[in-house]
This record gives sequence, C-alpha cells and structure tokens, in this order.
Amino acid sequence: MNHNIVDYGASADGTTVCTEAIQRAIDLCENGGTVYVPKGTFMTGALFLKSNMTLYIEYGARLLGSCDLSDFPIMTYPFEGKNQLCYASLINTHGAPCKNITIDGGGTIDGNGSALFALEMAENRAKRGRTICIRNTDNLTVRNVKIRQSPSWCLHLVYCKNVLLESIEVHSKYDENGRIYEGIYNGDGIDIDSCENVRVLNSLIASQDDCIAVKSGRGEEGRRVGIPSRDILIENCAFKSGFGVAVGSEMSGGVENVYVKNCTFENMHSIASIKAVRGRGAYIKNIHYENCTLVNRNRDITDSRWFRGALYADAFYGEDEFDADTPAPISDGTPVVDGIYMKNIDVYTVAGNAVYLCGLPEMPYKNVFLENVTAHGKYGMKVKNIENLKTVNVKVTSDFE
Repeated sequence: MNHNIVDYGASADGTTVCTEAIQRAIDLCENGGTVYVPKGTFMTGALFLKSNMTLYIEYGARLLGSCDLSDFPIMTYPFEGKNQLCYASLINTHGAPCKNITIDGGGTIDGNGSALFALEMAENRAKRGRTICIRNTDNLTVRNVKIRQSPSWCLHLVYCKNVLLESIEVHSKYDENGRIYEGIYNGDGIDIDSCENVRVLNSLIASQDDCIAVKSGRGEEGRRVGIPSRDILIENCAFKSGFGVAVGSEMSGGVENVYVKNCTFENMHSIASIKAVRGRGAYIKNIHYENCTLVNRNRDITDSRWFRGALYADAFYGEDEFDADTPAPISDGTPVVDGIYMKNIDVYTVAGNAVYLCGLPEMPYKNVFLENVTAHGKYGMKVKNIENLKTVNVKVTSDFE
C-alpha cells in the first residue's frame, strides 16, 4: 500500500515544516508498504524509518532539511569512531535492529547543510548531523536518488549488513550545476562504518572530503566493539571531487576484503588512501584497487598531513612532523596492514606524490603489490617501512624529471 505524504498533511511549498505529517505516514506504513513523496519540495526535520518499508521519493521531489535545530533532536550516534552526542540526521533509523529498508525513486534528499552546519556549530551542543544515517540494518537498498549538502557526512552506514547502493548521486561540495556549498567541511560522501557485504555500484560521488571512507571505530572503544568492515565492492563509479576511496583512519574494529574496480576519478586528489596510525590497533587486510584512472588538474591542495599522494598508504596520517625511523613499543594500539593490491592503474596529477607508501618502523606495512601502474605526479614515488613490496610493469614520473 502507498502512503502519500500529502494525504497526511505534508505541504510541497518548501517552507512549511512537514516532519509530523511525514513521520505519521512512516509510522502507519504496514510491512512491505511504501511511503510516497510526490513532486515538490517538502521541508522536514529528522525522520526515522522502520523495518520492512520503502521510502519512494519521486523524480522531481525533494526532502529538504529544516533550518530549525529543534527539528533535529540530540541523540547518541557512532560518529568519527566513537559513540557521541550528535544532532539527528535528516533520514535516520533509531538504532534498534531493522531489516528490509529501501530508499528509491529518482528524487533528492537535501540536508540543507550550508544552513545547518553554521547553526549546529554555533550552538555546539553536539556533533553535526548527516543527511542519512542508517544503523543496525540488514538488507538495505538505496537506489536512484540524489543525496546532497550535508552538515557533515552525506550517507553514513553503521553496523549494517547486506547493503546495495546503486545508481545514486552524492554531492557534498558542489551542486549539480557546479555551485559550491558554502561553509561546509569534513563533508564525506559515503561512510561505511563497521558494515558487512556492501556494494556501491554505478554511482557518482562528488565530495568535499573522502568520497567513500571505510571505517570501523576508533581507539580502545572501537577495539572493544570489534565489528569490522568487510566484503565491500565499489564498482563502475565516477568520482568528481574529493579524496577518492579511503580505508581508515578509524579502523580499530578491522577492515578487510575491499575491492574498488572499474572506477574513474576526475580532478580528485587521490584514488586510494590507506590510513592506519598508532593508537588504532586492529588491522587492514586485502585491499584492492583495479582498473582505475585518475586525471587531476586541481592545484588547491598540495602535499600535506592530510594528503600524501594519488596512491598512498600512510602510517603517519594527520601528523605534520614525524619520525619514521624510530620504532615505538608494540601494543594493542599497533595496527597491522597486510595486503594492498593496485593493478591496472593510470594516474596523472599536478599535486602531491604520484605514489606514497609509508608504514610504521615497528610494524611495517606488508605485502604491497603494484602491477601495470603508470603514475605521474608533481613528485614521484616515496617508500618507507614497507615489507615485501613487489612491482610489475610500474612506471612513475614527476614534474622534476
């Protein structure tokens, strides 16, 4: 059965806050039913989905985040690797186990981040909300929608299994017409956080920060929870701005079996970044980037603590000054990185290193394989603390040759 939100009192004028009407439609939706959002702009606060339902946002329809912070209650969410007080996101689950949720339809979910970022930061009672935050959900499908302009990360998945993200667009830096969203930073596209069996297919991500970040908690809390991210496929996607596909640096529950295949990266700062730093512990294992191309002519960002190169693995991510020669004592906080594979990669970038690989002196990154890689950067290739680096048909050039 379809539940049209207009029948519950929602107004498509773009200014009337429709939270109560839309939530009523969700709450009354029977198992297997659909909540239908017709054409028009519907302003709303935080909405909470439930099991066995579809949220269908028609092409030409837009859910727009309210500008009133009281419409986004402060709740405890995992964010940046720890449970923290956060403003609720535009689309949420409550956190109790859910199953069989679909978001579809061709419409737009707009977090109104340029407004909410400033309001949330000024009030400063909690961490910023996301556009969509789905937690503890088995069998989630998000298909044929645009997700944009979040106060923080656009789409955050936490403790989910069996996820399909297909033919979606994520815009956290620019709108579709190239106009920048003002006043937003740390605007990741998609964050996959302690999730299993996730597929991201045939999608476009244009991000202000990491386009896709694979995470699993931070520090002692992340190790105690101990839920890894694993079995993740990212295939046939186009990336238009940001930092490509990142693994870490929040990875204290472990990350394994990540495959990035047949993707294009345009005016990106990187294709690949693997970040496992002291204090995180756990592991990153079996990470593959294959059949990918990058062309970057954007000179906005140069080599820095946040960005080491187009293809990089960095044990000192976030540090301006570090000693890569002196080992630290090995502890529960010492991460293990084993198995990074980059095959059939073509890179041209005007910023940073073409390739940067640096592990820990006390725990070198192990088993790094580069095959059929052609990479040109402002600088060439730097390698430190890597155990068993193998290269086959690799050509690296720089502006200084």
